[in-house]
Amino acid sequence: MSKAYPRTFSHIGISVPNLENAVKFYTEVLGWYEIMKPTEVVEDDSPIGQMCTDVFGAQWGKFKIAHLSTGDRIGVEIFEFVNQEQPDNNFEYWKTGIFHFCVQDPNLEELVGKIVAAGGKKRMAEPRYYYPNEKPYRMIYMEDPFGNILEIYSHSYELTYGAGAY
Repeated sequence: MSKAYPRTFSHIGISVPNLENAVKFYTEVLGWYEIMKPTEVVEDDSPIGQMCTDVFGAQWGKFKIAHLSTGDRIGVEIFEFVNQEQPDNNFEYWKTGIFHFCVQDPNLEELVGKIVAAGGKKRMAEPRYYYPNEKPYRMIYMEDPFGNILEIYSHSYELTYGAGAY
């Protein structure tokens, strides 16, 4: 059997309670590019309607979606579903599934301030150093204003873990 080659990351889908507010947050605070304005998709016989029925099953009704892109060309689909539920605690890390996404910014502390000013919150009191007194690699867990968990790294994933961060 041949060894699998590493696939590239294409995009991630994020559900939010208010699409327009989320697009504003992600473009203004994280600087992501809007590549498709908010659009309503309805359950019908169109190709996109049929594709969504394949994914969601019958009776999904409608939703709003916008497409964004990060600075390194990773796609971000933002969804607002009609039956959207806002959990009291969206940090159930022990359950199977994706519990956070991570962005990278060398000025981590400034981005933390922007997220908090925009209605997000810190999940940690302060950023932590992976290699205190040795390297400036920092991280912090946050929540966006919609309850989605995001982490911020000051340096690349490869640099942070290449030397065995723990």
